[in-house]
Amino acid sequence: MDLQRILYISKCVINVIGVIITNLYCIPTYLLWMWVILLPFRIINHPGYWYLEGVMFRWLLTVVAGWGWRSKYQIVEMGDDVSKLTKERCLFLVNHQSTADVPLMMLAFQEKDCVLESIMWIMDRLFRYTNFGAVSVTHGDYFITQGKHVRDYQMKKLRDHLLKVYLGRNRKWIVLFPEGGFLSKRLETSVKYATKNNFPILEHVTLPRIGAMEVILNTLGPHSNLKDTIDEDVSLLRGTEEECEPLKWVIDTTVAYPDRLKPLDLLAICTSCRPPCSVYVHHRCYPINEVPLDSTESLRDWTYQRWSEKEELLKEYYTTGEFPHIPASQRKNETLDSLNHRLHEVKMDMRQLIFIHTMFLSSTLFHCYLLYKVWDYAQY
Repeated sequence: MDLQRILYISKCVINVIGVIITNLYCIPTYLLWMWVILLPFRIINHPGYWYLEGVMFRWLLTVVAGWGWRSKYQIVEMGDDVSKLTKERCLFLVNHQSTADVPLMMLAFQEKDCVLESIMWIMDRLFRYTNFGAVSVTHGDYFITQGKHVRDYQMKKLRDHLLKVYLGRNRKWIVLFPEGGFLSKRLETSVKYATKNNFPILEHVTLPRIGAMEVILNTLGPHSNLKDTIDEDVSLLRGTEEECEPLKWVIDTTVAYPDRLKPLDLLAICTSCRPPCSVYVHHRCYPINEVPLDSTESLRDWTYQRWSEKEELLKEYYTTGEFPHIPASQRKNETLDSLNHRLHEVKMDMRQLIFIHTMFLSSTLFHCYLLYKVWDYAQY
């Protein structure tokens, strides 16, 4: 084994050890603050508790985002500027390719003001049993179980969760992966389904499932009369008009990795085992009143059209090596719309990252001291 290979393996091992150590002093201290020390504060000051929880949740997500940044996986944002919508309620519809999607979306969002603390992730229930699952449960993310036999029950649970948790904790952005699984695992099934039902045949994305999306839009949309819908069991932070505001935007987000057949994954982010690269994140913003909600079929057709546009973007990227600003079918006179020529490289503030790690390390030492004192007292 040559020296270069030894250095490469050593770097990967050191990075993994760093991630493990970070998990050991970040996640337990978050849970101790939220589940033990600040729990009485939740009764005394409900808004204050969730404000503090949001701050610590943002710190945790920034730490996770730092792994991708450390590995030099650069996020390049294109399309519409979603940073202008940080105070608005938005639903993000994202294509799903690998385990890297979530941490890289965290990296994309971490520089946007007040987003990470008020975000809600909708994920597969298996994520609940990961090391980060307890954090997501505390924050109020939703874990969905797939399958026809539990579909109606899951949709009812999602509706209740949106009213009691999303509105009750004044969340803003919802991130949903409508494809319901990774591209490599669902592609064959998607093509068969599309062929059988005369739907668009896609190769770079899979046909999305609209069940959860339909529930979200019908529950939080402009015609849902949220003030009348919320019952006495839903305790809003302050009961303001802002907390009852409906969704304003649906964001079509396309994630593109440089290698179509082998996208980045969580292992690559944790170990830095893949070469540095740029990952494109393309946003297109649609006002909620442009999304058809009159029937399931019209919403399905609208969503399939968005996924067909994703297919165009990704196909051109993997053919030419350049990510287009808008789909080829929507270009006027074979030129790009100059209003969509936004190219933004996401940055991370090293000083902020150092501050966050310092806070978590200090909290861990404080908690260890408290536990030592409790144990010492119990000996008498």
